Amino acid sequence: MQQNTKTRRKPNIRISQSDHARLSALASTVAARNSDASDELLAELERARVVADGWVSAGTVRMGSTVTFKPDTGDRKTVTLVYPGDADISKGKVSVLTPIGTALIGLSAGQSIMWTARDGHRHELLVLGVNHPAPENDGADRLTPASPTVAAGL
Repeated sequence: MQQNTKTRRKPNIRISQSDHARLSALASTVAARNSDASDELLAELERARVVADGWVSAGTVRMGSTVTFKPDTGDRKTVTLVYPGDADISKGKVSVLTPIGTALIGLSAGQSIMWTARDGHRHELLVLGVNHPAPENDGADRLTPASPTVAAGL
């Protein structure tokens, strides 16, 4: 039996200039301790379209975003994407240096991506919605869901 080795093309992603700069520095800093995580993050940053701060759409995953997604392994999950020092899986805070954290950065609601877990298994996830903390002068959080067509199929 022949195995399907065709690789899906990764979706287009956008990252703000400030996130890109800070994440690039982070990847360089951890390269000696964790070259796999550093290499994965640098690869995502390299393929990202870098846009001016403020030009990343509300539905795009950036640092500090709370993301609801549906993994191929089960029910939907909600996590907040954070820097390693703020990670706490018991509170749903996932480091950008984890395989799933790196996969999420720059995705938009409705996009899916294949990613490889630390155990080598390939997985797919679909971003259902992205929530950003409100600026301090605004009282409401911003949630951008996937299109009604995508959400209806879930």
